[in-house]
Amino acid sequence: MAKPTSNFICQSCGAVHPKWSGKCDACNSWNSIAEEAIEATPKGLSSGKGKKIEFVALEADAQEAARNSSGIGELDRVLGGGLVAGSAVLIGGDPGIGKSTLLLQMVATIAGKGMSCAYVSGEESVAQVSLRAKRLGLASKHVQLAAATSVRDIIATLDTPNPADVVIIDSVQTMYLDNLDAAPGTVSQVRAASHELIKLAKKRGITLFLVGHVTKDGQIAGPRVLEHMVDTVLYFEGERGHQFRILRAVKNRFGGTDEIGVFEMGDGGLKEVPNPSALFLSTHEHPVSGACVFAGMEGTRPLLVEVHALVAPSYMSSPRRAVVGWDTGRLAMVLAVLETRCGIRFSDKEVYLSIAGGIRVNEPAADLAVASALLSALYDMPLPTSSVMFGEIGLSGEIRSVSRMETRLKESEKLGFKVAYIPKTSAFKGLTMPLKHVETVSALARELFGAQARKKAMQATEVAAYD
Repeated sequence: MAKPTSNFICQSCGAVHPKWSGKCDACNSWNSIAEEAIEATPKGLSSGKGKKIEFVALEADAQEAARNSSGIGELDRVLGGGLVAGSAVLIGGDPGIGKSTLLLQMVATIAGKGMSCAYVSGEESVAQVSLRAKRLGLASKHVQLAAATSVRDIIATLDTPNPADVVIIDSVQTMYLDNLDAAPGTVSQVRAASHELIKLAKKRGITLFLVGHVTKDGQIAGPRVLEHMVDTVLYFEGERGHQFRILRAVKNRFGGTDEIGVFEMGDGGLKEVPNPSALFLSTHEHPVSGACVFAGMEGTRPLLVEVHALVAPSYMSSPRRAVVGWDTGRLAMVLAVLETRCGIRFSDKEVYLSIAGGIRVNEPAADLAVASALLSALYDMPLPTSSVMFGEIGLSGEIRSVSRMETRLKESEKLGFKVAYIPKTSAFKGLTMPLKHVETVSALARELFGAQARKKAMQATEVAAYD
């Protein structure tokens, strides 16, 4: 029997170190390295012969995974159509964002449809979970509640011929195995506990939901291998100051990734938002400068959001650039293109950019809307009423085509927009909305602001010649 050894493992990223140190070299976290006892494993395999595996042809018939509705349409969308028996789903998010509330609403809904559900809480008592359910109006006799942290006890309870259809573990960082000499929440405990629970789910055909804590960087705490073990990884995003919550799929073996579900947090819990574009767009009684509507895509869903920009004079040597909901590096690139290709100076001005509603935009198709909002804020001139924009800006100043253009335009027309500024492309069938094709950012500036843009460009040229 090999003697147990101890390793120093980072509790943030799972990196193994030969000795203790104050900082992890892998993830740069401070005071995250802890000593854990790990039994040494033999280098070679046992002398016993292995069992031969059978191969099948790639084109062999395979049945589509059967799905059960969760009773929440937005959650079904993110999961790829519903709950899959024998699947493991990991859901992470900031504390208080609504993870437990969403799962409690889900089990209360599907329990009323005849499915058996078990909710195991390792952080709250049964009384606390029951009180929350009553506040949300979710009291149900068909949901089995338990407060436990021992994986051995949980498996002994659930490993029956007629197990629960859906099992919630809240949270996986509180679970522990008594045969491991490590505290709950450590890398070894999280990895081993998750492995045992997932193995049970596969064996009994249970739909397993694991709630995971997140680090200060927004990543799920514990070993990275945890995200590889599960079938689906969901992130619950949102700002405390906004009522909207975004459920985003970043991994899904039974559906597409980058799909989102939109919820609104209220006194009665989380409510679905079937048409988020109508909520993310604000209604102005009078046109305002610095506001532009962007037609984006989140997975298969078109989503219209407002881009707000503010350009103010700066008296500092390094003007400030503040961005909320977009990439800071992308903003620097758009500003450089506007200054170089259009002769419009931003180097002596502070720039503030925000995506309204607390949502984050990641696709480069927002470049055109950002540039339009910046120019509108700089000239203090509102953009054309009921206009929508999308397109990618290249370093040479050209407007490049983006994916799913027809889907974006149809969603814009459905919401009542009158004109769209898009990259040059072929015509689309079935659209009555006028389309304005722009090839370069300089053409966009002339199209939107005309003489004002030319005047600014001439002033910039004169200043540059004088310098």
